[in-house]
Amino acid sequence: MSLLRVCAFAKCLTRRSLFEKCAFRVSFADCCQLCVSRRSGAVRRISETPFQLQRSNFSFVIPKIEEGKKRVLEQSHLLDVLEARIHQLKSDGVLDVQHAKVQFVKARSSGGGVLSGKGPKSKPQEKPDIPKSGHTAAKGASTSQPSRWMKKLTDEKKKKIKKQQHLQQTIQKNVKEKPSAKSKGSKSSSMLPGTAHKTISTTAKKTVPLNKKSRGDMKLSEEIRAAVSSTVTSTAAAAAAAAAAAGTAAMPQKVSKGRRKNSKSQVPNAEGQKTDAQEEAKELAEVERRLSQQVSQWTSSSSNSEHLQEDGEAAACGDIQLSIRSYLEACVFTGDTERAHRFLLSQHRVMSRRKHLSTDVYNIVMRVWAKTGSLSQIGRVFILLEESSLKPNLASYCAALECMGRNPNCSPKTVTRCLNQMEEDGLCVDDLFSQCVFQQDERDMVLKAVRTVQPDYQPKLSTTASQCTSPLVQDFYTERADHRYPKLDFTREELQERFKQQLNMEQACNITIDSVEAAKPATANVVKMRELLADQRAQWQKILLQALRESKMILAKTNTKDYRLNLYPYLCLLTDSEYVDIMIQSVANLPPSGESLKILARDLGNRVFTKYSVRQKHQNQTLEKLANIYYAYTDLLAKDTKEYDVLPREQWCKLEMEQSSGPALQGGETSWPYIVTLELGTYMVDIMVKNLKINSDILNPAYDRKLIPILYHMYTFRSTRQIGFIKPHPILSQMQQEAMETKLTFDSYVMPMLCPPVPWTSVKFGAYLLTPTKLMRTVDGAMQHTVLLEKCQNLHAVLDSLNQLGNCAWRINKPLLDIIISIFNDRGSDKLDIPAPLSEAPKIPHFNSHDPTYTASEKAHMKREAINAKKKYSEMHSLRMDALYKLSIANHVRDEIFWFPHNMDFRGRTYPCPPYFNHLGSDVTRAILVFAEGKPLGPKGLDWLKIHLVNLTGLKKRSSLEGRLEYADSIMEDILDSADNPLNGKKWWMNADEPWQALACCMEIANAVRSPDPTQFISHFPVHQDGSCNGLQHYAALGRDVIGATSVNLMPCEVPQDVYSGVAQQVEEFRARDAKSGLKIAQVLEGFISRKVVKQTVMTVVYGVTRYGGRLQIEKRLKEIDDFPKEHVWDASHYLVRMVFSGLKEMFTGTREIQDWLTESARLISKSGHTVEWVTPLGLPIIQPYHRTRSQVLKSTIQHINLQIRHDTKERPDTVKQKNAFPPNFIHSLDSTHMMLTALHCYSAGLTFVSVHDCFWTHALTVDTMNKVCREQFVALHNQPILQDLSKFLLLKYCTRLPTEAKNKKYQEYRRLMLLLDKVPQTGDFDLRQVKESTYFFS
Repeated sequence: MSLLRVCAFAKCLTRRSLFEKCAFRVSFADCCQLCVSRRSGAVRRISETPFQLQRSNFSFVIPKIEEGKKRVLEQSHLLDVLEARIHQLKSDGVLDVQHAKVQFVKARSSGGGVLSGKGPKSKPQEKPDIPKSGHTAAKGASTSQPSRWMKKLTDEKKKKIKKQQHLQQTIQKNVKEKPSAKSKGSKSSSMLPGTAHKTISTTAKKTVPLNKKSRGDMKLSEEIRAAVSSTVTSTAAAAAAAAAAAGTAAMPQKVSKGRRKNSKSQVPNAEGQKTDAQEEAKELAEVERRLSQQVSQWTSSSSNSEHLQEDGEAAACGDIQLSIRSYLEACVFTGDTERAHRFLLSQHRVMSRRKHLSTDVYNIVMRVWAKTGSLSQIGRVFILLEESSLKPNLASYCAALECMGRNPNCSPKTVTRCLNQMEEDGLCVDDLFSQCVFQQDERDMVLKAVRTVQPDYQPKLSTTASQCTSPLVQDFYTERADHRYPKLDFTREELQERFKQQLNMEQACNITIDSVEAAKPATANVVKMRELLADQRAQWQKILLQALRESKMILAKTNTKDYRLNLYPYLCLLTDSEYVDIMIQSVANLPPSGESLKILARDLGNRVFTKYSVRQKHQNQTLEKLANIYYAYTDLLAKDTKEYDVLPREQWCKLEMEQSSGPALQGGETSWPYIVTLELGTYMVDIMVKNLKINSDILNPAYDRKLIPILYHMYTFRSTRQIGFIKPHPILSQMQQEAMETKLTFDSYVMPMLCPPVPWTSVKFGAYLLTPTKLMRTVDGAMQHTVLLEKCQNLHAVLDSLNQLGNCAWRINKPLLDIIISIFNDRGSDKLDIPAPLSEAPKIPHFNSHDPTYTASEKAHMKREAINAKKKYSEMHSLRMDALYKLSIANHVRDEIFWFPHNMDFRGRTYPCPPYFNHLGSDVTRAILVFAEGKPLGPKGLDWLKIHLVNLTGLKKRSSLEGRLEYADSIMEDILDSADNPLNGKKWWMNADEPWQALACCMEIANAVRSPDPTQFISHFPVHQDGSCNGLQHYAALGRDVIGATSVNLMPCEVPQDVYSGVAQQVEEFRARDAKSGLKIAQVLEGFISRKVVKQTVMTVVYGVTRYGGRLQIEKRLKEIDDFPKEHVWDASHYLVRMVFSGLKEMFTGTREIQDWLTESARLISKSGHTVEWVTPLGLPIIQPYHRTRSQVLKSTIQHINLQIRHDTKERPDTVKQKNAFPPNFIHSLDSTHMMLTALHCYSAGLTFVSVHDCFWTHALTVDTMNKVCREQFVALHNQPILQDLSKFLLLKYCTRLPTEAKNKKYQEYRRLMLLLDKVPQTGDFDLRQVKESTYFFS
């Protein structure tokens, strides 16, 4: 270490007293005088070099050596003045001090004119934005500057007497402004004549946008910036108030001047135009006045301010930070602490890389040293933190205290100094135990250290849970007297046994089950192929093991550059044989048509990460604690325990608090960035491609024997892009197909859970016992959703609804499953949606393209046939494997009770976590699922079963409930025949829209009517209630649109209104009119316009389908009509989509206005450089992750993968996607909110409830109760001022950062956006309360 570095090290020690006498026993006073003199001289010299100063924390570049000396005096004078300014502002009560952009610029030696920072490249006519009033620069010699600055500071001090201190602080904390305007062709700020000097681009008299906070460092210049801009804000607020009172625009002085200039130029204009401009200015001033009040309310009342002004910086640099953290954690996990320490130092030494380091990164290494009890090493990391201008956080002090607890020689004085330093930094000891994530015995060690100075200390853990702030659910959480939470039909011991089974499965990370194809008799060829495959796999295992070990040895030796991320730690997380098993499993699952390299690599990387996460939980010793808490948690659910009046989440949190000692269950693990997962997976694919081989004569001895690869890396086209593809050799595909293997291996998370899921208690914890699960599904690599969720204070209602859905127990409808498997193992059935085996696939024709006997047209025809046959084969394989997986999983759990943990997408729509087999699947999977809990049918249950059956047929959509019941009674003979002889009887059920669910319902009805007392028949069957075009229902309710509300059954009617039939009827009227006037396509379409043709387009218009997408939907429907002339499909689809949109516009005027308002709002927001963000009525934050595409190349040995990244927050928003997606995404967020509210209130009423988005399921007995809850919650939801709240939120989020001047284009867009957001669409006269009486709202 250099002399200068040693002395700087000593200075840091004196600055922080934490390890003053404990770790190093060194103080600045101990340094020799030579060192002191050297150091002071060095600091003086550094001020003349292009390095970054620690004292002043600003950067500058010396243009020429000879100018340097001349500038030193000027800079030091100005620096003293600026520091005086900080003290002045601090004494005035300005607490939140941020930065200003301070730059050194050089001007012409002649002293005349203004230059851009790029010298000769600048154009004379391009004038930069030169600050006025507060920024008047010296025109004479630089020596006069300090006095002028001091005079300026004194003047500004006097002007601050009338400022509103509270408003300026809150706005300064929460309103981040845009970067200041730059001169054209230049990266510098404004240049002033005279010698080089600093330019501070803020003033008390002008609103000049703030620069973004750079690199997380709190520099001197940042403090000045915050202080000055604080004055700006208060001045602007005062100006706004005055302007509002006078009826003029409430803008800062700069804007007002701009308007005065405009008004002068408009003197000759007509008086009417003047009046219009004044009216618009008044309107804008009023909006800004209300906005200012709202900002004040929001920032003073809650933590929403942080959320509102979040600009995505954390998400922007998250990928690099995440890569660094995951790398360090991998090194630590494998015990390679030396590598971790070297890597951290290598990142820290270089300023360009240091900016990516956060306090949490340093804490990872600090934790390692804490385990060894090395206080000296902890002290060194604290020094590194200070050098990086970072403050220690709770986890830093936690590591220090843990180290002291482990160190028997640590004196109490050291602990006291540490605790005092924490207090100075505004941190509380109690927060250590409530907020830090502990591993192993860390908590006990920290407690031990604290108790050396406070023997009676007990951590104070908050037992009062924060209440949900949404008015929609306040009563749900506060008034629980009538709540009857359901229990499961299991004893405590049974649930605990199920927990053990689930834990074992997740610890293994995968599970092997029997394939339903195993029931087929095995021929001699099948047996032979199975033996061949088993032998080959045993050989491949040995080969891969050897290849992996060799490649790891090479990687370990070639890691010469410490600062580079290396895959080696990631290849040491598991045992070598586990990596090999993952690779062999991926070969077995590879389809004959191959798989994209990117997808294959991602899956391999994800499997490694899942196993690693489970191993981490082992290493952190959380399993025992998890078991203890879960065993106690079963008291809440078991039938043989007392009744509880708490929700699952509340009970789990209470139990965790009671068992607070030991490791924490929640969080702690860092998820891997997408690029790391992909790189690791690609590396594994490369090993497989290079090393897995097979004898060419294994199936045909006539061929020459030679080793050939079983996997080929090739390229293919997807659309216009060329992508890497991994394709198995035909020999391997043939062997796998003919072997018809009896076993299937799945990842454990693919299977339903064998015990109730762990309740979601936070963003990072819930669902599976050990398997990592995201609360919110996102695009691979997108971080912005996680950042928002982690900032969100209260998601209780959202988490509780997910827990309610996950707590529903299921079982298999075994009679129906057996029928489906029998058809699947026979030849399948297209009509019944059972995929046929590949033996039924069309044969791929082979021909010699060089054969002269074929003409060119014949060759082209045969080539097309071959392509179509390959495509059909690939589709059949995909469908067959999907069905095989679903049926095999169902068959595996046929005698079990199981659960589906839930999470959600970024709109809040909920989904079961297991991907293949769940109740959101096709007709087949829904049919074989029934509730595990049975309930008697009761007086109306049988009627509901019959109505449900008729709904599944799709035959009586326009009939009343009574009409549907009568129809069911009239076909009872067919119903019973279907139940008794499903495959050999009349087969009435096969003609239903949903045939398998219809058959299951027939069987349930047959069993009920044949029971001694149908009212007492125990039914497990789920009855569905489906929303009537739910998206349009939400639009009609938002707009209080009477006509629209009637069309979608919000209004009570005798018979259900079918919006699809209504639109079809309107389109038919348009068609008849056009046919009469001689339009040919209208004449061709006579008799072909039906409900089915227009349904999909009507349904999806509300979700943002474009005319192009709608045309494709209609084209598909027309092609399905055998009699329709195929040559007219194109013209007909164009014509019909136009007519459908016109019909909808006439029927739903309010809907179109709201949709247009949402679309235009999103367009203006994204054009201003922001992504659209909002909060649902239940408090769930939502952000649209659509940005302009950037390419990132992943360089690997096998190929360079070009990643198209569309979610990078550093890129500008994709305006087209943002505006098109906002209306449907907003409506999706509302329908998910309605579902969550219904789920919560059904749970409190003791109902079994699950949903498939806008289709709600419950027992036949409780349909009426669910219907009542569903309607009440819809009315409650839409009684909230949803659009008004959205308008306020968007105004606060996007319209509090005032642009610089009225003349520029950005100001005009800002004004347009502000006026648009403030003008919420007008609503109609529909009375929402009528929904409660509407029978067919959900039916």
